[in-house]
Amino acid sequence: MNEENVRLDKWLWAARFFKTRALAAGAVSTGKVHSGGQPVKPSRGVKIDDCYEIRRGYENFEIVVKALSEHRGSATTAQLLYRETESSVTRRKGEAEKRKLAMMARPQSVGRPDKKQRRQIRRFIDKP
Repeated sequence: MNEENVRLDKWLWAARFFKTRALAAGAVSTGKVHSGGQPVKPSRGVKIDDCYEIRRGYENFEIVVKALSEHRGSATTAQLLYRETESSVTRRKGEAEKRKLAMMARPQSVGRPDKKQRRQIRRFIDKP
């Protein structure tokens, strides 16, 4: 993990923020990764103690780079590459809880009626 110059898209892939390097490069190109409030390019070199804001779906991460790697390893190894800020962790957990509560408030469909329920519906409708 002692690489001198690592591309941002490669590092994001190695840190397991994105499943493929192409997805990482696409996310950086479309402005989902910022450094200091400014969008960055996929070829940007990553340095230790750089701060990045990463938007992935509903999740927003604020991270600080702790180590460099061009190679994708296990999830436990990937977690050693960065540190997420405390404010980012609390904000993500709060937003996840809000989404969970919103999903619970939506009416849930029970699906199509089974054979017994269809018979009951027909009997109810056919009553004079």
